[in-house]
Amino acid sequence: MTAADTPGEHESPAGADQAGAGEAMAGEAIADETGTGEAGSGEAIADEAVAGEAGDESGREVIDLLEPADGLPPVIAAAQDLAAAVARLAAGSGPVAVDAERASGYRYGQRAYLVQLRRAGAGTVLIDPIACPDLSGLGAALGDVEAVLHAASQDLPCLAEIGYQPRELFDTELAGRLLGYPRVALGTMLEEVLGFRLAKEHSAADWSVRPLPAEMLKYAALDVEVLTELRDALADQLREQGKTEWARQEFAAIAAAPPPQPRADPWRRTSGIHRVRTRRALAVVRELWQTRDEIARDADLSPRRVLSDQAIVDAARAEAAKPPPTGRPQLERISGFHARYARKYSDRWAAAVLRARQLDETELPEVAGAAAAPGPPPAHRWAERDPAAAARLAAAREAVGALSTEHRVPVENLLPPDALRRLAWEPPTPATTETITAALTASGARPWQAELTAGPLAAAFAAAAVA
Repeated sequence: MTAADTPGEHESPAGADQAGAGEAMAGEAIADETGTGEAGSGEAIADEAVAGEAGDESGREVIDLLEPADGLPPVIAAAQDLAAAVARLAAGSGPVAVDAERASGYRYGQRAYLVQLRRAGAGTVLIDPIACPDLSGLGAALGDVEAVLHAASQDLPCLAEIGYQPRELFDTELAGRLLGYPRVALGTMLEEVLGFRLAKEHSAADWSVRPLPAEMLKYAALDVEVLTELRDALADQLREQGKTEWARQEFAAIAAAPPPQPRADPWRRTSGIHRVRTRRALAVVRELWQTRDEIARDADLSPRRVLSDQAIVDAARAEAAKPPPTGRPQLERISGFHARYARKYSDRWAAAVLRARQLDETELPEVAGAAAAPGPPPAHRWAERDPAAAARLAAAREAVGALSTEHRVPVENLLPPDALRRLAWEPPTPATTETITAALTASGARPWQAELTAGPLAAAFAAAAVA
């Protein structure tokens, strides 16, 4: 799990108050289920980590995880070694902890560059998916074994690309959200729940380098070292809060989710594009973005290492000047085009801008948000377009916010925001608990979400209508 896998590009908000159970079981869990099948392995972790002991804000002892309990395993890069490791994992017991390291800040796409697994009785396995790109044998052997991942939706696509698709999983990040933890990064959860601290110095490393340094491999192995223990502690807390079924439904939905579809007009996600206000300038953004994407794909580089979003936006805004520019684009005046990779492709950037200048009006993109899209308009326009819908949305948000506080679950985990907006824009008639339940289910809400929110939403809509 790299920095690009955590808040930032994939950011999503956390929950409410911290749930406190699970601390007492930390020592027993590590001693019993480190994945070696040998007594005393938990002591090895403790002995190797004593040098990093510290206390958290509550005064509880926090132990730095510095060395894998069983030592650093070799990286599997040959088919025969992979087959042996798969057999060893299949012969293990209990859930299998899984993680994948990507290099999305350095390389093009989201492929896995290291896969880590750990299971009781099998120990930790590190696999190089570049040397062993087919993990279908792993999928066949462990497909029905519960996989424990942190932020599973980030790693599952790259794991599926190489043949591993668990059918049952436990997502420790999502469990933390359902339990109301305010911060759900893996390191934070391990420290708060189990009292272990992970090193962070390799979180933004380039995992595509070969050979991978021992310190990076150690960091990767520790990511799965106590992940199953974290799962067990969180499962206990879910049971105590009566949320086990909620989590089961959420985990099942993640496991069954189809591969993510390509975004429509991905160039519209260029940072700073809101400052580009004309269709012709938006065409410049589109042409430069697509050119950058082609170069990045061919060079296997992260697009933003080729040309920054800021440079694209600055070029587009320069083209929107009055009077409109003529002649060769003056891109050399924009600092972003002087960067290491960008200056190698100056002719291609200029050609992209010239293509945008030559487009017919009918070929220009609509201003962001102006194009007709399915579903309701942006919420800030509701008051002028449909005051009754705006009142319903305000009342619905208040009702869901109250449920969020009561159950200590983030609003976005109680109900997908898009589902709530669509429901408020076009509610069923009549808007009863039963009809709202059906509408929410049709929009993809899980049964527990519909059961919890349909009644309060019906009451909110009724109150908004009276008001």
